[in-house]
Amino acid sequence: MITKLALAQDWLPRYTGMPLEDFGEFILLTNFRTYVDRFAEKFDCRIYGADRPMQAASNDEGLTIINFGIGSPNAATIMDLLIARHPKAALFLGKCGGIHHSTEIGHFILPIGAIRGEGTSDDYLPPLVPALPSFKLHKFVSQKLVDRHLDYRSGVVYTTNRRVWEHDDTFRKQLSDYTPIAIDMETATIFVVGHCNQIARGALLLVSDLPMTPEGVKTQASDARVTRDWSSVHLEIGIESLSEIEEKGEQIKHFQY
Repeated sequence: MITKLALAQDWLPRYTGMPLEDFGEFILLTNFRTYVDRFAEKFDCRIYGADRPMQAASNDEGLTIINFGIGSPNAATIMDLLIARHPKAALFLGKCGGIHHSTEIGHFILPIGAIRGEGTSDDYLPPLVPALPSFKLHKFVSQKLVDRHLDYRSGVVYTTNRRVWEHDDTFRKQLSDYTPIAIDMETATIFVVGHCNQIARGALLLVSDLPMTPEGVKTQASDARVTRDWSSVHLEIGIESLSEIEEKGEQIKHFQY
């Protein structure tokens, strides 16, 4: 029987176009090709995978960024494929919809956990197992936010496979009953599959819309404004956080719950 590791070692380069030896020990994960473009421009490095499902780039200091696409199935796929490199840490830079009244567009959210509403993670662990990040990784990220005097929130996010739900009053009521601070499509999956694969993982989410109010629902124009105003600092915080971990030689251990 072929092993999971052998599959990952073959498929990670196949999905990204990047040779396995070029992947660093610290991984930034994102849904946005523009983040990969900015990373490559900053470090003057090559982008792989223009003709592949995922794009990736690595700098000379052992940091890699991967655009894995949108949704929990893609999130599970990349967290499985990363066992080919078994990075020391993987940080997801994604967007989310603010649910709690205290959240505003442009806020950052550092999730302390995620509700597993997406279903994908059920293929990995029983539903009662919580989706949690690696605390030590989030400690580095939170310090970078504080250093920049940026307003951020911590709380539980709800992860769903539904992209078009804003019209559904039943779903909206259920979402309110769960009392999450935000909603997204990947965080719970990344936390659970990362836990299964013994990969230290975290997420820094940018509030891009306020979907519980009609005027707050994301549009092409509103999303473009968020990208223009906040995506650069979002990426910089991710880069600085993982770079500092590497520079200090900190070890983020994986523990069973």
